[in-house]
Amino acid sequence: MFRFTRSAVMVAALAAAPVAARAQESGSGFLFGAPAGSFTLRGGWALARAHSDLFSFTTRELTLNRGDFSSPELAADLAFRVRSRTEIVLSSSVSKVGKGSEFRDFIDNNNLPIQQNTQFERVPVTLGVKQYLRSTGRSIGTFAWIPAAVAPYVGAGAGVMWYRFHQDGDFIDFQTTKVFHDIYDSSGWTKTAHAMAGVDFSLGPRFALTTDARYVWSSAPLSQDFSGFQRLDLSGFSTTVGLAVRF
Repeated sequence: MFRFTRSAVMVAALAAAPVAARAQESGSGFLFGAPAGSFTLRGGWALARAHSDLFSFTTRELTLNRGDFSSPELAADLAFRVRSRTEIVLSSSVSKVGKGSEFRDFIDNNNLPIQQNTQFERVPVTLGVKQYLRSTGRSIGTFAWIPAAVAPYVGAGAGVMWYRFHQDGDFIDFQTTKVFHDIYDSSGWTKTAHAMAGVDFSLGPRFALTTDARYVWSSAPLSQDFSGFQRLDLSGFSTTVGLAVRF
C-alpha cells in the first residue's frame, strides 16, 4: 500500500509538472507576479467647452448650439508599471462631429435656407502619470499575485493635440448680403494637458473594467480662413468606460 501510494504521488507530480510549467510560461510574469502594465480601450462621450469667439459667432448666426460640438470619443491607453501604485501612461483619443445648419435670420433669393456643414475634431496624444489610491493587488507566497477588486486612481498628463474646425457650404457677405459658396478650414497641432480620475474593477487576474473621467485644457490659433477670431477653445470634459488587459 505504501509503495502504491508513493508511486501514485510520483505519477501525479510528473503529470502536474508540465501543466505548472505551461501556466507559469503563459503568465509571462503576470500569473506569477504583479503585471508589468496594461492596454486599455475606452469609449464614451467628449463634452466640448466651446467658449471661444468663433463658437459664439457660429452659434449666434447658425442653427447650432454649443452642445452640437460634443461627440462620441474612442480612446486607448498603454500603461507601464514603475512602482506598486504608479504607472506611466501613453494615451490617445479621437472625438469628431459633423453637423448641418443654416443661417438663423437669412434666406436666399429663392426663399430657401442658406445651408452649410460644420465639422469639429480633436485628437490628443499625451504622456501622463496614473497614481492608484490603494494597492492594485497583493502577492501570495513567492510568485502568485491577486488583483484588488476595486482600485481608484488619479492622474495628470500633457502632450499635443491635433485639431480641425471645418465649414463647407453657403455663406453671407454681411456688407452686400450676397450669398456665396465657400470652404473655411483650420487644422494643426497644439499643446494640451489633462487631469483624470477613475476606478478599475477587476474582472479576473488579466482583465479589468475601467471608468475614466478627465478634463482637457487646450486652445489653438486659427488659420487665415478665420481671420479676426481669437484662439479656438479645444478644452472639454470626457467620461469613458473601457476594458483593460494586463500584461
